[in-house]
Amino acid sequence: MKRAFSSCLLGCECRYDGRGALAPDAQSLFTQGGGISICPEQMGGLSTPREPAEIVGGDGFDVLDGKARVMTRSGDDVTDAFLRGAQEALAILKSTGVTEVWLKQKSPSCGSLEIYDGSFSGEKRTGVGVTTALFSREGLTIHSA
Repeated sequence: MKRAFSSCLLGCECRYDGRGALAPDAQSLFTQGGGISICPEQMGGLSTPREPAEIVGGDGFDVLDGKARVMTRSGDDVTDAFLRGAQEALAILKSTGVTEVWLKQKSPSCGSLEIYDGSFSGEKRTGVGVTTALFSREGLTIHSA
């Protein structure tokens, strides 16, 4: 089974705050079996570090359907970058035969169980990020870390 991992889970300092989010389980799987490292936010053209962003008006499925937006704390709409990054990541996974992905929890891109609620208050809610929603629609197996 071919795997992909959120780059931050492997220690890459690509999160919005310029840090990594090393996940030992994901790193061990990557070290043992290889895989592909992806950062949909960078792939969509966002810089590191970057202003925090949250999904406003729904979750990643709603963003894909045009019913919600991804906004920065200061009010910039970065939805197009999140959509572009998700599509770029999916194209790479399809071209390499990846069927299983390990994604960073709570991210507006990669969250798969919960995401921040869009108020920038630190509150979380059940939902998925934009990339996770796209990968889910494509039938990929998704794990959270």
